Amino acid sequence: MYESSDLRKGLKIEIDGYPYVISQFAFVKPGKGQALYKCKLKNMVTGAQFERTYRSGDKFNEANLEEQEMEYLYHDGTTYCFMNTTNYEQVMMTEEQVGDSRNFLKDNTLCNVLLFDGRPIGLTLPNFVDLRVTEAEPWAKGDTAAGSTKPATLETGYVLQVPPFVNQGEMLRIDTRTGDYVERVKE
Repeated sequence: MYESSDLRKGLKIEIDGYPYVISQFAFVKPGKGQALYKCKLKNMVTGAQFERTYRSGDKFNEANLEEQEMEYLYHDGTTYCFMNTTNYEQVMMTEEQVGDSRNFLKDNTLCNVLLFDGRPIGLTLPNFVDLRVTEAEPWAKGDTAAGSTKPATLETGYVLQVPPFVNQGEMLRIDTRTGDYVERVKE
């Protein structure tokens, strides 16, 4: 149980049965009366944001959040299946829950799944993943303009800009936080 004096940016609390994270926080002490805590809250399930002001003495429940290491198994067209690496239970996540992470998911990728009351609500990938190039135009000798890049399609269907020397069939290291090419990976 939290009190209003415990509020701070990044704190996760439960309001009306949903987990919220405080994205902005300000403490206001007017000349008279109680101290006020102005918070901008983001719903961790729907992404909806709103602002709310609390008085000193207000109480909040801690959000029942847990992070589990899980292995990505497959996508059946509408949902993504993940398996808990400790107890082998499987959970399904919707395309909305997976979001842009789907661009970097390949079979057997280990990631962290955020659970609220045992239900999956979010996904954290490793910072870097290695993916194979399935489509890339060949490099023409003499194309050496500084800063030149070309599009390449990865095995997950994700298209990104790569240096001109990258060829089809090569393995690339991709930064999942930015979606950018990092380096070629020797196999």
